[in-house]
Amino acid sequence: MSKRAMAIVAHCDDIEFGCAGTIATWVRDGYEVMYVICTDSSKGSEDPNIGRDQLVELREAEQRASAKIVGVSEIVFLPYADGDLRDDDSLRRDLCRLIRSWKPERVITFDPSMRWSPGGYVNHPDHIAVGNAALTAVYPFARNRPTYPELLAEGLEPFTVSELWMYSFGDPNRWVDISSTIDLKIAALRAHASQMKTWDPEPMVRAWAKRGGAGQLIDAAETFRVLKLD
Repeated sequence: MSKRAMAIVAHCDDIEFGCAGTIATWVRDGYEVMYVICTDSSKGSEDPNIGRDQLVELREAEQRASAKIVGVSEIVFLPYADGDLRDDDSLRRDLCRLIRSWKPERVITFDPSMRWSPGGYVNHPDHIAVGNAALTAVYPFARNRPTYPELLAEGLEPFTVSELWMYSFGDPNRWVDISSTIDLKIAALRAHASQMKTWDPEPMVRAWAKRGGAGQLIDAAETFRVLKLD
């Protein structure tokens, strides 16, 4: 079976900001990657002239185009409401179902312990909720036979994820060199035109990557907290 990974996030464009450079390296190394977008991304615009359904359709189209840039074609859009994502049984079950069916060696998501960063970034509550739900789905629920017997009835046997990767802004233990894929990351971000508008993300992305690699002799890096689970 081919190597597989799964990225679990809250909104369209979360992956591109956080880990698209790393995912591009995984695709290059032979991984099949699935994106799981847990909300409908329906609050991602201040434009009073765009309706909710139109915005959802637009953002999903942008996400598909963005994923294609880094070589990802498998995307699941879950229907939870943007801004009201809960770490609840429904979300955890949905994530377990996807993990058991896709069987990823690696799952990448938000670090749910991060509420804010020293640089003044306040983490979105949807990011915290999805990080918590993904962590619980990975361990122990996806590997635990008695959890969600209805999934067994669907033919989905327990599955053990080997590695959990969490975006880390302050306490990383893994630095991924994205020097060869940072241009893909930037292009993937630009595909979210409804979010970028006239703003060019390139200077910020390059500054983040340079800071991420500082002290590691890496020109451009994305940083993670990685847990080995097998």
